[in-house]
Amino acid sequence: MTTYFSYPDPSLQEELKKTAEAIVVPGKGILAVDESNEGIGKLLASVGLENTENNRRRYRQLLFTTDDVLSENISAVILFDETVYQKTDDGTPFIDLLKQKNIIPGIKVDKDVVPLYLSEDEVTTQGLDDLAQRCAVYKKLGCRFAKWRCPLKIGEHTPSVQAIQDTAQVLARYASICQSQGLVPIVEPDVLLDGNHDIVRTQKVTEVALAALYKSLNDHHVFLEGTLIKPNMVTPGQGCPKRNTPEEIGTATVTALLRGVPAAVPGIVFLSGGQSEDEATVNLNAINNVQLKKPWALTFSYGRALQASVWKTWGGKDENIKQAQMELLKRARANGLASVGKYQPGDITTVAGDSSNYSKNHKY
Repeated sequence: MTTYFSYPDPSLQEELKKTAEAIVVPGKGILAVDESNEGIGKLLASVGLENTENNRRRYRQLLFTTDDVLSENISAVILFDETVYQKTDDGTPFIDLLKQKNIIPGIKVDKDVVPLYLSEDEVTTQGLDDLAQRCAVYKKLGCRFAKWRCPLKIGEHTPSVQAIQDTAQVLARYASICQSQGLVPIVEPDVLLDGNHDIVRTQKVTEVALAALYKSLNDHHVFLEGTLIKPNMVTPGQGCPKRNTPEEIGTATVTALLRGVPAAVPGIVFLSGGQSEDEATVNLNAINNVQLKKPWALTFSYGRALQASVWKTWGGKDENIKQAQMELLKRARANGLASVGKYQPGDITTVAGDSSNYSKNHKY
């Protein structure tokens, strides 16, 4: 049986490939600022502020007006829909400000999770129906990549074959649509920290999820050189009594990736998944120092693990903005070093560095 197949236009291939490679240049990674209005509302409440459009704008302005040296370690920023249209106090669109700093704007395009029918408390991610139209608008506004998250939960009977296949199919359809509109898709199969499973179970589930994902991406003719993947690190569940060393986490993570992620993919940008700022940095450093072949760039796409100290320092007060921005710069610098395996644990400290960022059934 024959099937019709065609590669993307060569000019589109080149554009997508250049953007993907620019995001994962050595020493740089992604700042994820794509919390939903509900998600950032909880953070605003923690510093005594109402969840208003202006307060959300004020916080994101704090991040984006950080000194230009931020771009030494931050190559790209993932935005939420509202943020794409917001401006600084002086009227500069956030997207223009990021471009001026040589930081690539991107956009979260999934519309969060809903229950997966007839599954054991599993979920699917929605937002495909109008995705092409939304991507076209975001591209016109200046975004160059997109992100879509599909969480998978480890339990006695999960993730199910149904959930794994659904994740693979949804991510592949999303990636295909993004590329059709000129955006680099970041695919995010997120094996959650929730549970008491050990690192061996996490590794196996991650490998199975990756195998299904790349089979589906191939079936949908996705141009891999113009994609990135944002996976979990392979760690034990939050409730597992045995805690593994960074070196063990690094070996398990790279082994799983070698078994599932094609070498054609330019880079792997890890999510922090509820790890503390310090844990996320130390584990990323260990991953980059594993003595196994690593055909892709291995860097970060952190939200909570780049912002926890910023929130604690800012506290909703304008007089703390500069100090909060310094915390962001320090954390970005630590992760930039870790992304090339040159971070020395303890060399860079931040005020919330050892505080857990874990939340059960986490939603952005």
